[in-house]
Amino acid sequence: MGNKQIEEKVRSILVVDDDEMLLAYMAEVMQFAGYEVWSANNGEDGISLALEHEPSLVLLDINMPGISGLEVARTLRHESAIPFMFLSSLDDIEVVKQAAKYGAVGYLVKPVNHSQLLPAVVAALARADDIRQLRDNEVSLTAALDAGRETSMAVGILMVRHRLTRHLAFQKLRDQSRAQRRKISDVAKDMLQEHEAGVKDAKA
Repeated sequence: MGNKQIEEKVRSILVVDDDEMLLAYMAEVMQFAGYEVWSANNGEDGISLALEHEPSLVLLDINMPGISGLEVARTLRHESAIPFMFLSSLDDIEVVKQAAKYGAVGYLVKPVNHSQLLPAVVAALARADDIRQLRDNEVSLTAALDAGRETSMAVGILMVRHRLTRHLAFQKLRDQSRAQRRKISDVAKDMLQEHEAGVKDAKA
């Protein structure tokens, strides 16, 4: 359901590059492909537009006068969860490693043409969606486990019983609660009571 909603939503792209011609070209290509596009020719405006509109993806030129693309990326990481990919004229493995270190979901080498740009954007958006889903699942998992002792213990029981990781055990518990249309904490409480009853029966 969540992925379907992601696919149906009009995706928005912010392009930040000091090359005005390239900026206009990339905006035109992505608008034609159906994306909503914003443009900025410097890092400062790029940060402002990103935080104002929260686009689905930001394309950042690494080397810009003033605030560089790396500095923009650092700000976005600290102040938002907006995904970004880098543009660079340098096809250098060290630059690629640096981009990955900053958390980029993609990297594109200039000069850029539409046959490279659109597949790279689609791949970056898909990776960003995967990361967002993992982050959402982790938030749900943490919130549920922090909510009470019963949930945490029930997850532990499922881990041992079915040889699951903590994350998969929580998903199993969540699926059971959805199937029964009950709160996770209530399902967990019942599971603990059943487990304790089984332990007592085994000792008897």
